[in-house]
Amino acid sequence: MKEIQVGLIGLGTVGCGLVKVLEDNSEILKERLGVPLRLKRVVDIDLESPRPVSVPRKILSTQVEDILADEEIRIVVELIGGMEPAKTFLLEAMKRGKHVVTANKALLAVHGNELFAAAREHQVNIAFEAAVGGGIPLIRTLREGLVANRVGHIYGILNGTANYILTRMAREGTTFADALKEAQAQGIAEADPSLDVEGVDAAHKIAVLSSLAYCCEIDFNQIHTEGISQIDPSDIQFAKDFGYQIKLLAISRSDGDRIEVRVHPTMIPQEHMLAKVEGAYNAIHISGDAVGDVMLYGLGAGMMPTGSAVASDLVDLGRDLLVGSGVRIPPLACEGEALVPRQIKPMDELVTNYYFKFSAVDQPGVLSKISGILGNHDISIASVIQKGRQVKGSVPLVMMTHEARERDVRLALAEIGDLKVVTAPTRLIRVENREAVDED
Repeated sequence: MKEIQVGLIGLGTVGCGLVKVLEDNSEILKERLGVPLRLKRVVDIDLESPRPVSVPRKILSTQVEDILADEEIRIVVELIGGMEPAKTFLLEAMKRGKHVVTANKALLAVHGNELFAAAREHQVNIAFEAAVGGGIPLIRTLREGLVANRVGHIYGILNGTANYILTRMAREGTTFADALKEAQAQGIAEADPSLDVEGVDAAHKIAVLSSLAYCCEIDFNQIHTEGISQIDPSDIQFAKDFGYQIKLLAISRSDGDRIEVRVHPTMIPQEHMLAKVEGAYNAIHISGDAVGDVMLYGLGAGMMPTGSAVASDLVDLGRDLLVGSGVRIPPLACEGEALVPRQIKPMDELVTNYYFKFSAVDQPGVLSKISGILGNHDISIASVIQKGRQVKGSVPLVMMTHEARERDVRLALAEIGDLKVVTAPTRLIRVENREAVDED
């Protein structure tokens, strides 16, 4: 085989990143693969908009069939995003015996089970290093580097936009709205940032990671997801007073025959490595029974980091093609018959520590009323901070609890919310205490 021929569907940001990596590092890639990687066809619905890369006109097309019908193209790269027509393109490419590469974490999270089954059926590879963590080699770490380990937990800062906003709020004391505007002005946040700031993007990514870590199929709809839009500067300051930082954390943890998979604002100890991850960077903390704790850190998005990850998949698949090895590594790092159904633990059964911020009337007896209701629901208070008025007639009353059950917490807060002395909805933030983040 003189070269590996590739078809690219989608010439957006990541597609341009791939084109640039293949062009700028063509000699390095050839040396490491042994033969050239050649883009034979690039398909996009818009061929006229200016782009930061130059693609020969003769290889451009608006018809995906030009890639699918070309028998010389052995690998198809999907970089258009979204559910459809991306899913159809990938399924059709695999049906025709082509290996596929995608960076589409949303598609993998929602329809990954179907795509992985298709790859097994047609005996082709589906590679997705760029789907989680941008240029961080996270997928390959779980599929290969940690293959000898039982993964106990994964904690991930998986969305750079949300982490940038929380960093600005912590450093400058700015509001969420102002930090978001700054992120948008710098191109870190989208015009519609909802997928990022409401935790959906991180949920897509932790779904993919959980499937890999625990060799199981994941029902994305069962993942509890919350965002950061309700966090205010006082929450961040109170967290610091207690010795914590607030991060949008994606959490996956083995729990017997079940797993926890959730995304929400989380207080983590200031001394933990993840608490020190700032700006638009991502970081993933993995615990394995043999290797211990591993942390990967880097830019989780962007044209070049993500393009680099896609190129790494092309080299990996190219090596397999050159030696005729077929499907060397299954999509989820285990054979289809070894996939074990794992139920996602309902949030009502979660047991953890909690932060509450109540807005209450400044009068005697309020603390005893609130603490009495908490006690009636088996929620024990670890510490309390009460400061002066911030709103006329109201004072913030902040509590940290010992471990409590989510179901009991929800019932207690509903009862407290009915008190006339409580003037605003209670802020709840879950806490990963110093023991939980270092053990399994």
